[in-house]
Amino acid sequence: MTERELPALTRAEQELVDRYLRIIDLVARLNPARDSGHFDARGCVLAAQALVAEARAIGVAAETMLERGEDELHAATLARAMRALDGERRIARLRLPEN
Repeated sequence: MTERELPALTRAEQELVDRYLRIIDLVARLNPARDSGHFDARGCVLAAQALVAEARAIGVAAETMLERGEDELHAATLARAMRALDGERRIARLRLPEN
């Protein structure tokens, strides 16, 4: 399996990774120093509202995992899944631009 292939995950693990990456995307929209140089206040409000909903959803995914007895996560597997879903590029949007 290559780094870009999605590893086998339970449905709850898939939901957890998906919600986590959605949260990363929303936080990137909240970054006032992002590369575009343009900060949209309305977009910020919408992203903040969506962030609350995604935070609840990731909590539900984690609760589902616990109910199913999935109380241990395998970080390496989840990291491979995030890389396969373009996580590195998405997370890079959180960084401050170079001077």
